[in-house]
Amino acid sequence: MEHKLKIYNTLNRKKETFVPIHSPYVGMYVCGPTVYGDAHLGHARPAITFDILFRYLTHLGYKVRYVRNITDVGHLENDADEGEDKIAKKARLEQLEPMEVVQYYLNRYHKAMEKLNILAPSIEPHASGHIIEQIDYVQKILDSGYAYESEGSVYFDVEKYNKAHNYGKLSGRNIEELLETTRELDGQSEKRRSVDFALWKKASPEHIMRWSSPWSDGFPGWHLECSAMGSKYLGEEFDIHGGGMDLIFPHHECEIAQSTAALGKETVRYWMHNNMITINGQKMGKSLGNFITLDEFFLGSHPMLTQAYSPMTIRFFILQAHYRSTVDFSNEALQASEKGLIRLMEGYGRLLKLKPSAATSVEINGLRQNCEEAMCDDLNTPIVISHLFDAVKSVNIVHDGKGTVSEKDLEELKSVFSLFIENILGLTSEESDSSSNEAYKKAIDLLLAIRQESKLKKDWETADKIRKQLAEFGFEIKDGKDGVEWSLNR
Repeated sequence: MEHKLKIYNTLNRKKETFVPIHSPYVGMYVCGPTVYGDAHLGHARPAITFDILFRYLTHLGYKVRYVRNITDVGHLENDADEGEDKIAKKARLEQLEPMEVVQYYLNRYHKAMEKLNILAPSIEPHASGHIIEQIDYVQKILDSGYAYESEGSVYFDVEKYNKAHNYGKLSGRNIEELLETTRELDGQSEKRRSVDFALWKKASPEHIMRWSSPWSDGFPGWHLECSAMGSKYLGEEFDIHGGGMDLIFPHHECEIAQSTAALGKETVRYWMHNNMITINGQKMGKSLGNFITLDEFFLGSHPMLTQAYSPMTIRFFILQAHYRSTVDFSNEALQASEKGLIRLMEGYGRLLKLKPSAATSVEINGLRQNCEEAMCDDLNTPIVISHLFDAVKSVNIVHDGKGTVSEKDLEELKSVFSLFIENILGLTSEESDSSSNEAYKKAIDLLLAIRQESKLKKDWETADKIRKQLAEFGFEIKDGKDGVEWSLNR
């Protein structure tokens, strides 16, 4: 089939057919984490969303340069232009160098992403490693007349910019509303207007992270890093910029203004945003103190969790909802995802063991096309998963001896399952290769072998006792024509 990927462009608020600027090359920039604490479920959603996009663009034959930044300087408390740098604050409280804090949490972030089977980006630049580029970018904005220096800091002149351009075009806000609703902040007197945002901040004497610039010893504003690093690695115009919906304003709105002021044109063609993960209807995040870290999910160590959830359960939970829809956390929803993932992977495992027949009696036609159409419709992973579950029903019919599948159709099924489950959705088997897990499996197999011997000797009492005891422990035993299968259900 001809692939016509449609993605929802936040800038136009509609689905648009994706046409790269320089096909077959695609430039994609995604806002990464601010590394001053452990990654939580809210961090997992954009990582998984844009991992899916990365995988699918690659599947379609594009050569993708995927840039995901690391914010390690300039992100102040409450996302304002005042207050303490979040990483510097962590360093001060723990009596560490700021880059020790960055490296520690970045290492942990990478390990969590690996567990979730997130592919590494092509480039992962740090804001602190691109200070020169950010200073140059500020100078370009000053030269264009859309910024001003004040007491050693440099601010973007939003009101002046809005007269020539449309500040608020991404978020749908207008400057009059912003002027009315923006709260007056301490120390804001050096700004001309409350909506103006910092491009460069003069560092106070106690500020740890600081660099020399033409204006002062200071540090770049939070919004600046993505504009500078995006254009450095992807050019003055590139295809896709992504991130969480909470970044639309002010972060991405400011990026559009900065690039237009510095370069005389907008940098990004398609803006993509995933929606939030909520707890009891409220956004999950560090600033609200209602987050659960990924490690807490994996270990089941948070008070709100009734059990541990594996990385693949977390990934499947997120993929079962469209990336632009809100997902509300609950143990019940995660447990349902866990069971659904088990059913899907068991079906895939049975498929790999099927034997072909001379003809096909079950319905398998159109699976590949249906899944491709769902992915091309703005990455509709829930529909892909539903198509795969429908196919699992056919697999189970053949597995149970109630249907047949030809060699050609069997190979097509295996190919489609491998492509979409493993390569595109990124779901993997969670069986461990550890010696303890191998011993555990051997012990179950031994019990089932004893049960089988009991059945052959017509010792039904022993056979039933083994089955019932395993069932009480959560094991499901299925007797089939090709032997006994077992699985562990929570």
